[in-house]
Amino acid sequence: MEETNDKIKANARSLEKELQWFRQVLDTRLKLYFGQEAEYSDIYEIEPPAPVGSDSNWAAFLAKYQPGVEERLALLLGLVPYIEPRLLDVFFTKNAQYDRPFSEFGGLSNGQHKGFIPTGETLLFLLAANHLDRRFGAMRLFHPDHYFAIEHLLWLEKGETPGLPLAGALTVSDEWVAYFTHGEALKPVFGKDFPAEEIRTQLEWTDLVLNNQTRRQIREMETWIEHGDTLLNDWGMAGKIRPGFRALFYGKPGTGKTMTACLLGKATGREVYRIDLSMVVSKYIGETEKNLARVFRQAESKGWILFFDEADALFGKRSETRSSHDRYANQEVAYLLQRIESFDGIIILASNFKENVDEAFTRRFEAVIQFPIPGVEERLRIWQQGISPSAALAPEVDLREIARRFELSGGAILNVVRYASLEALRQGGNVITMGSIQQGVRRELVKEGKVV
Repeated sequence: MEETNDKIKANARSLEKELQWFRQVLDTRLKLYFGQEAEYSDIYEIEPPAPVGSDSNWAAFLAKYQPGVEERLALLLGLVPYIEPRLLDVFFTKNAQYDRPFSEFGGLSNGQHKGFIPTGETLLFLLAANHLDRRFGAMRLFHPDHYFAIEHLLWLEKGETPGLPLAGALTVSDEWVAYFTHGEALKPVFGKDFPAEEIRTQLEWTDLVLNNQTRRQIREMETWIEHGDTLLNDWGMAGKIRPGFRALFYGKPGTGKTMTACLLGKATGREVYRIDLSMVVSKYIGETEKNLARVFRQAESKGWILFFDEADALFGKRSETRSSHDRYANQEVAYLLQRIESFDGIIILASNFKENVDEAFTRRFEAVIQFPIPGVEERLRIWQQGISPSAALAPEVDLREIARRFELSGGAILNVVRYASLEALRQGGNVITMGSIQQGVRRELVKEGKVV
């Protein structure tokens, strides 16, 4: 706790110094624009402050990225609404000639937030005012190749007016705001703005029973996650192979697809996010693309594993173009192809059947991995590992025979073990009987629509 407080104090000291500079720049810009007497003839004559100490996150950011004056001011303008919003109240000044706000100030306001929300126009006014060459030059800050975009640091939200990107709000990501202020990057919150939730497991690789072919392919994925950066950068392969890794996991429910994704993340120190497709896929034209863009934008350069469960809903085969809706649906597929090809993290699609996924995606995957129903020996291992050491088996229970007779997935077997174990506890003991196992198996077969 003490270390956290020290970090907050260090961050506050650094940002206080930056805000003093920002105030001076803003005051000078306004005085020069309105023809008032000013200490400086150009805002670029005002020297930015040297970092205060080296223990603040702001100082670490400056050391790593070496931002220029324009970049530094852009980021501060985006941060001011979070840390000292009153600094921007001056932009509420009205143009007396027209009795309306100055259009060159840009800006937004809404009912919830009483302060001034800077836009792209606000930034260009601050940096360039009427200097067109400077305005045009400053627009490079929003180029997709700039580290602002690559690091998901600063961007312009899409405004309500199509074709006017500078009318969008100047936005700093929540993670970076947290990093610059209290010092710890916040994890994204599951909801409509980020339709994905982090998934984890307490299990280990030894708890997952897979056939040798599947396990070998998973090991290849793990190798990429551990050594991909070295291959791309140190070995100079970045211009020859794509960043990231794309894989399709296919097989019946309960065969270990989700657990494998979680274990890959756990073994390599990466966060795994399962995309909630019910919140992504929309019947409204263009909305699916927007919902998915939020996920990809948050995930860029984070090294996350994105897991699309039951991916058929989003990555399924395209239909023939018979209507405008089909045309837009196919455009969304094209958008998805572009995003998964350029994504620098790990993408895993999970489907019950390989044939359900559009071939346009599978052709671009580095791995297509089958998760078959386990064989007899694998089922036996799952039965043996699944039963608690605190439980006892009744004399008539022969796990090898059960494994041979009942062709169940690993998930179904664990459901049976859970049912039979609870039955033993309900009866006041710890003995798992053949009768309770058989009843549990019947329940699983009914779920699968099989005749019992």
